[in-house]
Amino acid sequence: MWTFISKPTFVLSKHNLCRTLKTIVPRVRFAPSPTGYLHLGGLRTALYNYLFSKSRGGVFILRIEDTDQTRKVEGSVNALINDLEWAGIECNEGPSKGGNYGPYIQSERLNIYREYIEKLLDNGSAYKCFCTERRLNILRRDAIRSQRIPKYDNKCRSLSHADIKEKMNAGTPYCIRFKLSSDCSSFEDLIYGGIAYDVSLNEGDPVLMKSDGYPTYHFANVVDDYLMGITHVLRGVEWQISTTKHLLIYRAFGWTPPQFGHLPLIVNADGTKLSKRQSDVKVEDYRTKGIYPLALVNYITLSGGGFEHVVGEGIRLKTMDELAEEFQIDKITSHPSRLNPDLLEECNRLELKRHLKDDKLTKSLIINLQNLIKNKYSNENLNVSEEHVKSVLLWATSRITRIEELVTPKFAFLWILPSNENIEVDRNLFEKLIDNLENLERFEQDSIKDNLRHFSAENDVKFPVLMKMIRSVLSGLNEGPSVAEMMQLLGKYQSLERIKAVIR
Repeated sequence: MWTFISKPTFVLSKHNLCRTLKTIVPRVRFAPSPTGYLHLGGLRTALYNYLFSKSRGGVFILRIEDTDQTRKVEGSVNALINDLEWAGIECNEGPSKGGNYGPYIQSERLNIYREYIEKLLDNGSAYKCFCTERRLNILRRDAIRSQRIPKYDNKCRSLSHADIKEKMNAGTPYCIRFKLSSDCSSFEDLIYGGIAYDVSLNEGDPVLMKSDGYPTYHFANVVDDYLMGITHVLRGVEWQISTTKHLLIYRAFGWTPPQFGHLPLIVNADGTKLSKRQSDVKVEDYRTKGIYPLALVNYITLSGGGFEHVVGEGIRLKTMDELAEEFQIDKITSHPSRLNPDLLEECNRLELKRHLKDDKLTKSLIINLQNLIKNKYSNENLNVSEEHVKSVLLWATSRITRIEELVTPKFAFLWILPSNENIEVDRNLFEKLIDNLENLERFEQDSIKDNLRHFSAENDVKFPVLMKMIRSVLSGLNEGPSVAEMMQLLGKYQSLERIKAVIR
């Protein structure tokens, strides 16, 4: 069972840990398995490791843990690296960077694991287990039937040298297991405080090396963290229960373990678990939906702790350098991190505004929107001039959260030039309308609407009829925003040009 050490011990220890953290140049790692896509939890783990190392002039390592070859997904390593680079998370060492502690893919380190498994066999900390899968299944079923915790009964731990030799000579397949001790190991979690757990109460001796020659996560993880000089391990809270097991393996080797900190779960705003079936998990989904990397990064930090947020300050988008400077492990709470989708939309809006304040980023933004429009309305006569697109973007920053919204049917009239072939209007009436609008100083929705209402009364034309004619001239559409809003969106110049075109 878990034991949380008393609060006073936790406070004092955490203070000492924080002082120690400031004096150690950290070497940290993000070690995902290539089993698919990078999800928000993985991105948060990578981000916090990156910010921690960056803030202290340390080293951030990417290591691929692919010892379970049955779950490996082709192409997922490159996809994962691309997602991290897109998010602005740069590793100092890794598969694509190299370094002095490689290889950085575990399936390329099998000879290393074989060397170190022999050390544990030699010092009596591990042993060969010849139990078949059938026997293990029987043990599991019997335990469940008897309402006991299913675990290995450590049968092969007591095999004699003669028994082992006989089975080896017969070519009986075997794995390597670690001898768990029954003492209650404890450690000081950088986030949760003091924790103690007797792993032997709930588990039998764990497998370190499978019969296929591949190490398990627990063994490879410990060996690699030690050999790569990892000083701090920041990982998801789901691995917290395994930490005391890892500490026993460190002790069996006579190694000093790194410091451990476990990040709380990320959950929905209502406290429910994030679902892989929804598009709120994959980083790739956020990318394709038009979310900017810095917006997603800030969104995670706003939900996950680790920063000093001043009440009433509002949301301020921070650069990676600012986030690194402000990051503090002792500010991470142990409570689940609740995501608020509204924060993401606001972060993306702020990033859109930031782009429009930078000439180079604005140019890229315009080109991106022009391409979206051309792809969406490839068979239409379009107005996608740089000046017009930039004008719309400047107007839109307070109304949209991503530029993809500007190519929805609601805003189609902004880009599609109406065909005037079948439009019949009262030429004399529209000449008066042009003169009227040219003299209108404040070209905003409310003033435009009031002005058009007065114009219809002065010219003895019903207001709905006038609105229908103007809508047809401006967009050629029967539906969409109100005429006054449409004219404000187009702006005075574009509105007048479209009206003039129909009477030329």
